[in-house]
Order: sequence, then structure tokens, then C-alpha cells
Amino acid sequence: MGHVQPGNYRAAPGHLGGPVASVVPPQVQGTLTRAARTRSGLVGVTVAGVSLAFLSLFLVVPFLLSNTGAAGFLIGFVASLIPLSVVLLTVHIIDRWEPEPKRLLFFAFTWGAAVSVAVTLLIQPFFVVAFQFSDVPDLQTYMATVQAPIVEEFAKSLGLLILLLAARRHFDGPVDGVVFAFTIAGGFAFTENILYFGRAIAESSSPASDFAQVFFLRGVMSPFAHAIFTGTTGIIMGFAARRWHAGASVAAFFVGLLPAMFLHNRWNSMGQGFLLDYIVVQVPIFVLAVGGIILLRVAEKRLTRQRLLEYSAAGWFTPAEVQLLATRAGRRTALAWAAGSGRKRQMKEFVKAATHLANTRQRILSGRDVPLHQAEERQQLQRIVALRDSVTR
Repeated sequence: MGHVQPGNYRAAPGHLGGPVASVVPPQVQGTLTRAARTRSGLVGVTVAGVSLAFLSLFLVVPFLLSNTGAAGFLIGFVASLIPLSVVLLTVHIIDRWEPEPKRLLFFAFTWGAAVSVAVTLLIQPFFVVAFQFSDVPDLQTYMATVQAPIVEEFAKSLGLLILLLAARRHFDGPVDGVVFAFTIAGGFAFTENILYFGRAIAESSSPASDFAQVFFLRGVMSPFAHAIFTGTTGIIMGFAARRWHAGASVAAFFVGLLPAMFLHNRWNSMGQGFLLDYIVVQVPIFVLAVGGIILLRVAEKRLTRQRLLEYSAAGWFTPAEVQLLATRAGRRTALAWAAGSGRKRQMKEFVKAATHLANTRQRILSGRDVPLHQAEERQQLQRIVALRDSVTR
């Protein structure tokens, strides 16, 4: 993940004990203003996205109520919180090294739970009209194995594309892609589970047993199904965002849809041999996904250490500080020490700022938006010095 083309390499700004102002040229202020505008625009996009999610509820909620009834909707809503909690807890664990802004995670969830569902409801009728079927079973098979993978993955991943374009400084690697994709998919699965759980109650002659069966299938056996589907798109877009410019990242959106749609199709195609397919195919896919995410997390930590060592060589950190900031054990030690002196909050900010600085340097070395990121780098270096003072004084 940290590979750098020789032509893109730039040395870290030197410090070596000199005054901080001497390595922060005044001419970068205009670029910093541009960065501030980017952050302001991000707030606007977030507000617009949440507003769109609110409007989507006027389509999604009536659809759910018409299929589940009031009682089924209420029970389905409460029951859906259980698998949702499992997915969001997983997102929290994955995201602990470099937490994403809460407003972006909220945007991702509301996009998945409301907007992507509304987009699906609006698009799927065109798939029915475009193809004529002689009987209901053929139509149901088509809807499950063709329409659902294409429309649902497109609708979910469209939120990823918006995040990549509008919040590119926070979407700069495959781990970020997984975090955002899992959050969007968790929101989508939450709404979809309300439908399935509520319908099992509303349309069944034995609602208790049917609800238990559907809950076991969706809430116990497959809470991460949608997350894994959309997660493949997030990983591909994350790699593209780290290494290339916006145009290639948009292309990665379409490339990333292919494995997501394929995995979704394979899941929905399981029929009478469901249990065998689940054990032989789906469980290994889940294990592979877990292993892949663990490897990405390890690579993310190593990348942080590698970039902070470059700042250490330029005089901004001591080697001991890099050890504290770039390893899990070091962070625990640093936070425990800071808590004993009443400075845990300042230490958390110091750790967070150092991680952001490492990622900014990686964006510089990727060769994209270099002047903007160099301006951010110098601003962050100033903040690092101030945060160190707040921790040590």
C-alpha cells in the first residue's frame, strides 16, 4: 500500500530543531484557504446527503408499512437492530486506527438505510418492464439473481462514489473503503431486514416460527452478506483513491461493482442446496474477507510507521515517539501514561494528528493534488508541535 513511484518522491520538510515558522513558508496560506473551502464544501455535501435521506423516507417508510403492517414494522425494526449492531461494532473495530469523521459515517449509514433503498425501489420496475416472463417463478428468479445484484449494488456503491469525490481527503485507502462500504451496507441490510422480518410476521399463518427462521437466516447466518458484497467495491475504490486521480477512481467504481454483483448473485442463487453451498462457498468467502481486512489493517499500521519515520529523520519526531505513535502497544502505553498525568485527551489528539499526518504524506507521495496536500502537511506539522507541548508541559 505504501509503494511510491520514484518520480513522486518528495522529502519531508526539515525541522531539525529550528523554529517551526521557518519551515512553514507564508506562500502556502492561499493553498490552505483552498483546503478550508474544501472542508466547507464537505459540510454542504453532508447536509445535502442527509436531506436526501430524509426525503427518501417518504418513499421507503410507506413501502415498508404496506408490506409489513404496523406491528410487523415495529417488530422488524427492533429485531433488525441486532444484526445492525454487529456490523457497526465491526466497523468500529476496523476504524479504530484512523477513525473517520462521524458526520461521514452518519452520511454513509443514512445513504444505505434510506437513499440506496429509494434508488432501488425507483429503478427495479424498469427491469421488470424490460423483460417479459411467462410465469411468476421465472420472474422471481430473475429479480433475485439479476435485478437485485445489479440495482442494489449500484445504489449502495453510489454513496461510496459520492464520498470519494466529496471527501477524498478522508477516503484515501482500502481500509477507508471497507469502513464506508460496511457502514452503507449495514444501513441497507437494516432496512431490508425490517421488510423481511416484518413480512414474515404479517403474511404468515405461524408468524413466530417463520420469523424465527428468517431471523436465523438473515440475522445469524448472514449479517455480513451485504457488507462483504459492497466491501469488495470499497476496497477497489480505496486502492484507486490512494494511487490515482479522481478519473481513475471513478473508473474503479464501475470495476468494483463487478465482484460485488457477482458475490450478490452467488448468494441469491443458492436454492435447495443452500446449506451445502453456504458451508462450501459462503463460509470460505467470509473467512477470506476477515483475513483480507486483517492484512489491510496490518499494512495500514506499517504504512503509518514508515511515513512517521521519514518525519523522524527530518527532526519532527524522535524514534521513541514513532514507536509510541505507530504501534498498538505504544499507543496503549502513551495513553496510560497521559491518563496518569491528566492529559489523556491531549495525547489522543496527538496520536490522531500524527496518523493524519502520515496519511497526508502518503497522498503527497502518490503524486495527486501535491500542492494542496503539502500545504496541509505544513499546517499539520505546526499542530503536531502545539499538541506535543500540550502533552509534555
